[in-house]
Amino acid sequence: MTKLNRWKLASAMLLLCTGMTGISQAQTFTTLVNFDIANGADPYLMSLVQGANGNLYGTTKDGGGFASCGSPGCGTVFEITRNGTLTQLYNFGAEGHGAYPFAGLLLAPNGKFYGTTARVGSVFEISSKGQLRTVYGFCSQPNCSDGSTPWAGLMLATDGNFYGTTAYGGNTNCAGGCGTVFKITPSGQLDTLYSFCSSSNCADGYQPFAGLVEGTDGNLYGTTYLGGNNSGDCFTGCGTIFKITPTGTLSTLYQFALTDGQNPDASLIQGVDGKFYGTTVKGGAFRGGTVFEITSAGNLTTLYSFSGADGLGPYSGLVRATDGNFYGTTYLGGDFSCNYAWSCGTVFKLTPAGSLTTLHVFEYADGAEPFGGLVQATDGAFYGTAYSGGNFVCDRAADFPGCGTIFSLDVGLGPFVAFVQAAGKVGQSGGILGQGFTGTTSVSLNGTPASFTVVSDTFIRATVPLGATTGYVTVTTPSGTLTSNVPFHVIK
Repeated sequence: MTKLNRWKLASAMLLLCTGMTGISQAQTFTTLVNFDIANGADPYLMSLVQGANGNLYGTTKDGGGFASCGSPGCGTVFEITRNGTLTQLYNFGAEGHGAYPFAGLLLAPNGKFYGTTARVGSVFEISSKGQLRTVYGFCSQPNCSDGSTPWAGLMLATDGNFYGTTAYGGNTNCAGGCGTVFKITPSGQLDTLYSFCSSSNCADGYQPFAGLVEGTDGNLYGTTYLGGNNSGDCFTGCGTIFKITPTGTLSTLYQFALTDGQNPDASLIQGVDGKFYGTTVKGGAFRGGTVFEITSAGNLTTLYSFSGADGLGPYSGLVRATDGNFYGTTYLGGDFSCNYAWSCGTVFKLTPAGSLTTLHVFEYADGAEPFGGLVQATDGAFYGTAYSGGNFVCDRAADFPGCGTIFSLDVGLGPFVAFVQAAGKVGQSGGILGQGFTGTTSVSLNGTPASFTVVSDTFIRATVPLGATTGYVTVTTPSGTLTSNVPFHVIK
């Protein structure tokens, strides 16, 4: 049974819950691409990522045309410019490198992108020119003890290794396996750090559909979609939040109990206050999903509960924007005239205090079911994808017509600089993403000047200077000073 069908069976009562929130008018929404099978279809649980050249990169779960996966194909990797010119970099299904990339890509310091495929589960590396190699193929050990079916993308830790999760494989207490946490080196050496459902009641959770985030304490934080002690509320458990050390010692920080959330599906983010922020697909006061914050000690606060017209089912995580607010998507809810039962989804803004504003309500023509999250590119605008909808009808059964879209949403936020990796030690070099870098005269980290090289108008390579402390990075360009959206953490 698909996650979408499970949602519908569990959430029929939400049709009566249509509490309205204010819809902001001070923004510009643009549909950049309509997928048409040949160029891809159904971008799923992924957020776009900005490359060193300023363009955005992502995946589609289906499309591309290879019949080995059935219609409409095995999925693609693509590049898109800010004005909507799309280039297909890779078409899965032809060379045995896996299929169905559910998650998005990770830009590494070497300029290449790393991702996962869910079918014939794999970790892959791909260049900006589309040259792909398989780094690791899962289920290569007996009973898939190394994991199988990675739904989520990868995280690059400060130790130079990649970390991630598999939704299945590992312990066989669950059908198909309960899921794992793994570490993998750039050369492809995999170490399974943890297998979920280590006890008969799966109190530690199982099926981690989401990826990991590295906290400032050096530990990794994540979620499981199911499991936990509160099985009476959710039958199979409402899901958990966990902490795991880089060596594999896991601590369950929180077990959801329906009223405070159910089924966290997305990766957490850490705020500048040190707390972690995330979403649950279901549960909460109105059973429509939640936004929450949690401390590293496991103290959870529900910031918002969705009810219908304000959105239903936030499958994706949050992005903290340069204005200090959180932005995200719900894959259902909004204007119920879009679909008489479920509607097409929303884009929202949420203040740290929990006040929500609906920024966009999807209709069929501009997209539907935005499972994926947003990225704030360094021009200040947000970019995202919708799983279905658009102006091309896919050749497949679906709740909504269309193969999906790519969109932009400009809410008037200014340009800034971002990092390829937001932490490092003194003497290490790292990448800075932005625009207008030609003629840059200075780069500083929390006030300490850093040596740098302008590689292009959209990319600078800088070195963490001696005496630097954790803080924001500023880049002085001919047109003004740009500041990073988050602090750069100096590792002692």
